[in-house]
Parts: sequence; C-alpha cells; structure tokens
Amino acid sequence: MRSLILTALVCAFTSAATSAPLPAATRSEIGALLNRLESSGCRFNRNGSWHAAAEAKQHLLRKLDYLEGKNAVTSTERFIELGASSSSSSGKPYLVQCGTAPAVESAKWLRTELNELRKSGPAASRAE
Repeated sequence: MRSLILTALVCAFTSAATSAPLPAATRSEIGALLNRLESSGCRFNRNGSWHAAAEAKQHLLRKLDYLEGKNAVTSTERFIELGASSSSSSGKPYLVQCGTAPAVESAKWLRTELNELRKSGPAASRAE
C-alpha cells in the first residue's frame, strides 16, 4: 500500500512539473516580432555594447530556445519579460535605438511592436 501511494505521488508530481511545449502560434508570433526587430534598422544594446538588429535577433532566439527548454515561456509577453528585456548575466536592461531617436528599453520597444503586429491580424503575425 505504501508503495502504491508513493508511486501515485511521484506520478502526480512529475505530471505537475512538466508543462506543455510552447504553442506553435506563440512561437510564430515571437518569430514575427523578432523579424520586425531584424528588419527595423535599429541598434540593440546588450551590456553596454551596440549590436546590429540581426545579431540581436539571433541572440534572442538562443534565449528563447533556452527558456523553452525550461518550459518558462507561456506567451509572447512572458518571453519579452524573461528573455528579451534584460541581460541574464548582468541584469542590465537591453536598449533599442532607431535612427537618431533616444534609446528605449527593449521591453517597451518590443511591446509596442507586438501591439502593432497584433493590430495587423493573425496572418501578419505568421507572415513577418
């Protein structure tokens, strides 16, 4: 009887600790958002160094893969919060600068772009 209870507890804990993979629609939306960053012509600041938007996209995709492996991303907003707003090593916020405009925190820039993407409709989220 004790063995049966222990087995049931282990099964319950294992299924509770394992979450579903990131939905394809969310992964697609994040991809479209990062495509917008890449094609924006903006610069991306990480830990005091400026990088081209294409480099930033690749960096953020690596962070997305890492967070997906930990089942930490449940939405595009959660990805922005956990992976695209600050350095996981220094804690410094990422910055985006477009043209001569002042740099803004990446979380703000990405949320603004996400809202625009969503206004364009679901097809735009997949097509970008």
